[in-house]
Parts: sequence; C-alpha cells; structure tokens
Amino acid sequence: MSGPLLLAIESSCDETSIAIVEDGRRIHANIVASQIALHGPTGGIVPEVAARAHLRWIVPVLDEALATAGVTMADVDGVAVTYGPGLAGSLLVGVNFAKTIAWVHGKPLIPVNHLEGHVYAGWLLDPGEAEREEPPFPLIALVVSGGHTFLVEMRDHLDYRYLGGTIDDAAGEAFDKVGRLLGLGYPGGPEISRAADRATAHNRVFPRAWMPGTYDLSFSGLKTAARRIIAQARADAGLPADEREGDLPEAAVAELAWGFQDSVTDVLTRKTIHAAEAVGARGIVLGGGVAANGALRRRISGEAEARGIAMVIPRPGLCTDNGAMIGAAGARRMAAGLRAGLDLDARPSLPLARPVAK
Repeated sequence: MSGPLLLAIESSCDETSIAIVEDGRRIHANIVASQIALHGPTGGIVPEVAARAHLRWIVPVLDEALATAGVTMADVDGVAVTYGPGLAGSLLVGVNFAKTIAWVHGKPLIPVNHLEGHVYAGWLLDPGEAEREEPPFPLIALVVSGGHTFLVEMRDHLDYRYLGGTIDDAAGEAFDKVGRLLGLGYPGGPEISRAADRATAHNRVFPRAWMPGTYDLSFSGLKTAARRIIAQARADAGLPADEREGDLPEAAVAELAWGFQDSVTDVLTRKTIHAAEAVGARGIVLGGGVAANGALRRRISGEAEARGIAMVIPRPGLCTDNGAMIGAAGARRMAAGLRAGLDLDARPSLPLARPVAK
C-alpha cells in the first residue's frame, strides 16, 4: 500500500458502513449494513429504530471490513467519521465508536461532513479498477439525496463555494412522497425509476419550479402538483382519491412516474449545466442517493458531453451512503491537518459551505 490507510465510519442515517480506503482513492473494503427492510413497513426512517440498528451492526461491520481488506488496526493510519449532518442518534453511535477506536489504538481522528463525502465519492476506485484521472478543477458538484439537494463550485480540494440549493424539500424526499402516492414501495427513488422505465407513453407533464436568476431549487410545489395529478388519474380510473384504497393500473403508474421523474431530472440537469458554463467548469461531479437514478445519470452526462465537460458519476453503490466516501474526504482532511480531539460532537445540522452573495 502506497498511501495513508484510513478506516472510515458512516452512520448518519440508516446505513451502518465501515470502509478501508487507501490514499483517499482505492477502496480495500466497503461494508454496508442496510436498514431498508427494517424501515419499509413504516414508509420512512424512524430515528430511534435506526440508532438501535447501528448499535447492533457496527461491531460486526468493523470486523468484516478489516477481514475483507486483510488488515488490522495496526495497519490503519487514521479513523475518519461522519459527524454531521444526519440523525442525532445515528451520528452519536458512529462518532462515539470512532472516538473509542481512535483512543484505544492511538490513531488520529478525522471528522468529515457527510455531504463532503458524497462529493468525494467521485474520486474513489474499486478494488482492481484501473487508475483514471481525478475529477478536474474547477468543477461543479451536484449533491442530490434524501435530505439535501444543492450545487457547489470547487476550485480546489476542500474549497467550496455554495451556489444554490433547495429552499424547501430535497429531491430524494420528493421521490419518497410521490412513490407513496403511486402505491410504490420504499425508498421511492428506485421504485419510481423502475416504474418510469416501463412507461410506453410519455405524455404526462409535471410542472417545473425554475427559480429564475438563481441556482436555487424547489420541490415542495412539485409534490403538491403530483398529489393533484395522481388524484385526477385515480378519479379517471374510477378509484377513490386515497392511494391506500385500490391501485392504479400499471401503465398509468409508469406514465405518472416517468412524468414526475422527468420534471426533477430536467430541473437538476439544466441548473447544473448552467452553473458549469457560468463558472467555466472543466468537470461536473454528481453525488448523493438520487445520483443512482438512471434517467438523471443519462441526461446530465449527455448534456455535459455535448459541451466538452468531464462528467464524473460514481457507480450507484457509491452514490448511496457508504463508508468509502467518508474515507475519500477524510484523506484530504487528514493531509490538510484537519483533525479532531476526543471531544468531537455529533452535529445533526452542518452545512458544507455557507451561501455567498450573488
């Protein structure tokens, strides 16, 4: 191994993940214990249930990560951990676990912003993957997840300028809500994507909130419009307005899913490309759970390629929450001397960058 080896812990929401990452790029292990099945019956994450699940799985996940990478704690150069933003109880589990490991083994502790991790997922290489160039600066990073949606400009590592973001709901939250309205499973993003892929007609047009003159985004109004459009579709099919009382025909669900997804991807793509052109970006990095959406990946990649802008999108498994992305960001922070003491606190609310005057 040629570079610093980090053990990285991610527990901000409902995934317990620990990774072993070399030099901020090469993944040697990336173990994720998912809670999707646990929260599916409630259609959303119950914070206390999530925290208890982290307690149950964090030690077995650590053991598996070390075994998969073929290393021991003696080989590790530092411990990186998500300390915000996220669910308070979930963060506490990961932060306290990281502090304990760092203290017991005498390793430096590196705090990482969860959102920064989503950005740095674009630098990661899987085991056995050929070397490739890093994302070029200056670049635009679009992070789209269940709790956050925003654009930042990066002129260099750890140098962020906030351009704009959602003024209300995140795109991922909107996917979950509309997925429930359509009678689909949880989480809504993958379910809507699969349904949209089955659409044979593409006639449903959902509104777009363009927020002209800004890089800001809004999805609350889209959710309201989706409720109205879906209720009308149910009435046209002779069904009650309540989505729990009878399912729409599969063809109607597919068409509605496509229309909603098209609205979200259209706005996200246009805002991102406009930002990239405005700042003279050489690259675009897409991150966050919604970045696993195939339609968004295809649309934004096509627009970037047409303009000669390098497009970097991690594979879907690295878009959702995982420890490797925390290791990638943590390596940059460790190299810059940004370490923490054992008094590190979990920070449920923590911006990646403060807004700048336009």
